[in-house]
Amino acid sequence: MNSFNAFMEKHIVPFATKLNEQRHIAAIRDAFMYTFPITMAASIVILINNLVFSKQGFIAQILFLPKFFPHLEDAQRLLNSVTNGTMNILSIFIAYLVARNLAKYFKADDMLVGLTGIAVFMIMYTPSIMKGGVTYLPTTYLGAQGLFVAMLCGGLVGEFLPKLTRIKKLQIKMPDMVPPAVARSFNGLIPIVFVIMAASILNFLIQLVAPQGINDVIYKSIQTPLTHIGVNIYGVIIIAIVQNLLWLVGIHGPNTLNALRSIIFTEADMSNQTYINLHGVVGVPHRVTWGILNDVFANMGGSGMTLGLIIAIFLVSRRKDYRAIAKLAFVPGLFNINEPLMFGLPIVLNPIMAIPFVLTPVVNILVGYFVTVVFNWIPSPAISMSWTTPGPLMPFIGTGGNLLGLVIGFVCLAISVAMYFPFVLAANKMAVPDDDENKEEKIEKGAEDEDINGTVEA
Repeated sequence: MNSFNAFMEKHIVPFATKLNEQRHIAAIRDAFMYTFPITMAASIVILINNLVFSKQGFIAQILFLPKFFPHLEDAQRLLNSVTNGTMNILSIFIAYLVARNLAKYFKADDMLVGLTGIAVFMIMYTPSIMKGGVTYLPTTYLGAQGLFVAMLCGGLVGEFLPKLTRIKKLQIKMPDMVPPAVARSFNGLIPIVFVIMAASILNFLIQLVAPQGINDVIYKSIQTPLTHIGVNIYGVIIIAIVQNLLWLVGIHGPNTLNALRSIIFTEADMSNQTYINLHGVVGVPHRVTWGILNDVFANMGGSGMTLGLIIAIFLVSRRKDYRAIAKLAFVPGLFNINEPLMFGLPIVLNPIMAIPFVLTPVVNILVGYFVTVVFNWIPSPAISMSWTTPGPLMPFIGTGGNLLGLVIGFVCLAISVAMYFPFVLAANKMAVPDDDENKEEKIEKGAEDEDINGTVEA
């Protein structure tokens, strides 16, 4: 362990520190930190809606709420719309904030640059659909599935628009009696015209090749190479790795690969459910599926087994920002909601956490494979469960109450803690001391300090 920590301190930590100081990475990181209160609030609402008001919810099941309230699920409509104003438009927030943060670095008009970031993102967005004389805009890529394009658009606008606004020949000078806000808007008008025209031309060229736009290009380039993966251990591991690699660059891996996983595994899962209804959990025909190996053994806390990360932070982290976020993320993490960690810590574009985030689920998938298929220690946990069921309980419930399954669930959690442990220690080395705990980290040297409004302690 000491040699590993020494290696981390010598090679990984300096690289990660330098990477975190790079202006584009810092702008993206801080953009996610700004969205933390919104994603945290949405996570809490989603948790309540699925645990209490769903017939399959964990709390609803243990309190027998469906028996007392036959129409329990009707109450979900009270809170369903929350996601439309939070998670489902996350990409819009990120396009604005990334461009705005870079504008601050260049000491440009951050408000105009941020708004232009949104404009470019929507110009590059999937084309609208006409039905019955009404225009509809698909919402698929407004949420987490569009994050990669949002970061790209925000980064490009934030990089080039401030430089264009400094060109005096492109500035429109207004008389002194014109209000400052109006004069400022006209000062950046010509550069903004150039930027949105360039975005429109680029979008037109992309749609000549891919009519559904750049988001569709990214989606298909990910899905097509994986469409022939079969129901086997290699397929499960490959999908798990790809899914978490996508998360690391800001693409919602589970949502992006959901259609692919459904194509591959739904038939096998349905076959297992039919068998269980007739014969019980022992001897299901398909013992290697995504639901059995990943969801049961390798998804505790959400993608990347992040419940283990939360516990590791409690045990050894000296960073106040990590510990504050871990406290807020613990309850959602128990029920496999990890957006507070993904965007608050963040794990996205975090080079220190990238290695355990990808490898920890792989190790636990292999644990699940060996205990169910190779050694037959427990039946395959193929009983269908709500995705919000606390992770360590899944092998127990999925096997119909096998006590060894419960033990193995906590063993998998312990493995995840152990794998995150050295990387949390390494993250301690990256902590930047700051006497003012109400200030967030600077985007880069020369950037102005900015007060945090209800976000995470620096």
